[in-house]
Amino acid sequence: MPSAAANSAAVNSSPTTISSSSLPEATTLGSVNDGHSFVNAFVQDNPYFQAGFGLMVVGVGLTALRHGITLGSTALRRRMLVTLEINNKDRSYEWFLTWMARQTAAQARAQKRWAPWARSHQLSVETTVEQRKNGSSSALFKLVAGPGTHYVQYKGAWMQVKRERETKSMNMMSGTPWETVTLMTLSRDRNLFSELLTEARDIAMRGQEGKLVIHTAWGTEWRPFGQPRQKRPLQSVVLGSGVSQTIENDLKAFLDRRQWYADRGIPYRRGYLLHGPPGSGKTSFIQALAGSFSYDICVLNLSERGLADDKLFHLLSNAPERSFVLIEDIDAAFNRRVQTSEDGYQSSVTFSGFLNALDGVASGEERIIFMTTNHPEKLDPALIRPGRVDLMQLIDDATPEQSQILFDRFYRETDTPNSLPASELQKLSKRLGDVVKHEAQLGRRISMAALQGLFIRNSAKDAIASCQNFFIDRQPELKHDKH
Repeated sequence: MPSAAANSAAVNSSPTTISSSSLPEATTLGSVNDGHSFVNAFVQDNPYFQAGFGLMVVGVGLTALRHGITLGSTALRRRMLVTLEINNKDRSYEWFLTWMARQTAAQARAQKRWAPWARSHQLSVETTVEQRKNGSSSALFKLVAGPGTHYVQYKGAWMQVKRERETKSMNMMSGTPWETVTLMTLSRDRNLFSELLTEARDIAMRGQEGKLVIHTAWGTEWRPFGQPRQKRPLQSVVLGSGVSQTIENDLKAFLDRRQWYADRGIPYRRGYLLHGPPGSGKTSFIQALAGSFSYDICVLNLSERGLADDKLFHLLSNAPERSFVLIEDIDAAFNRRVQTSEDGYQSSVTFSGFLNALDGVASGEERIIFMTTNHPEKLDPALIRPGRVDLMQLIDDATPEQSQILFDRFYRETDTPNSLPASELQKLSKRLGDVVKHEAQLGRRISMAALQGLFIRNSAKDAIASCQNFFIDRQPELKHDKH
């Protein structure tokens, strides 16, 4: 019996051992089922979850996760990226847009596989219209990166460029919208920003090197007008004997005495008035003089729409460095104050305001002003007193010497099959001088502009034969004392 009981126990223990070996698997499956049951019971049977509290907790968790990702990405951007903002009030704004147009074009040619991706597809056009004195005009178009996102590569580093325009906020003076360009690249490449701007500046200056830049007033700002022009040699403007040297020597002396003015507390500014009949070469000489001294010219029209005393003060006090301020026909600027245009507009620059802008308490320094007039006798003595006009110079009609010099430059310096022998040209030149002298004794004068137009259209013989038709009756101007 004992042995049978033992055998029975052994037999019964075997199933128990097998069951216990499969227990972990059963327990695991049971745990998974229990977990699903718990979640289902919590979602379906929990009154708080069904009431919306559970969804609120899930939403809060997702929001926290989203904010965490945002903060993390912001911190990562601050750590790894750097941005540079340039607004359209800064001079480097135009420089950068011009540089970017050149850079993207060169980049597209060098890397053709990246060309469709890197090339700017959002463009803006900048149109410049140049109106010439003879009535003709020309328009130049320049395509630059427009508002939007662009990509450019510079010295191996990719940069993201965003140009943004604020249409709801505009510059009240000029009427142009505020614009900004934002550059973004890796923080390790932040030094490339200064190199990029330096290169953009050099490209802009290189385009103006050896040329004359004309600025015009745009609201309270000076902006380049048209394309830079070739400098005109000072010797190409033929004036009366000693006239050019007088003005040139006075200007040189002024530029060399900056410290002398400062030591004596004298405002460092100079005013010139060139007067004479139309076509005598006043404006042409100022342009040539500016080119000779590597100065620009800022053309100021006192009858411009919207120009008032306060804007005039601002413009004269903030003229670009190394520039002449040119005010033409100053005698007509204030004689038409009572006249209005068809739409009722009337210029609001007052004569007293103009005088204060020239040498008042709020007037700027380091300034050179050139004024021109055909009728100096109409000018108020308050305008031409020393301090406002420091040098008055007559630019008169053609003298016999001037006419002969201009004739020789037109016909003797050409080497064409139909050119006349030097001896015959010399006789024609002397004959022209005699004609000019004789007509002057009769009170008839001819301007240098008329002679130039005559020489452009005719041969040497024809010009001499028809020159008497261009003389007009004109009383010689009264000589004004030089201050």
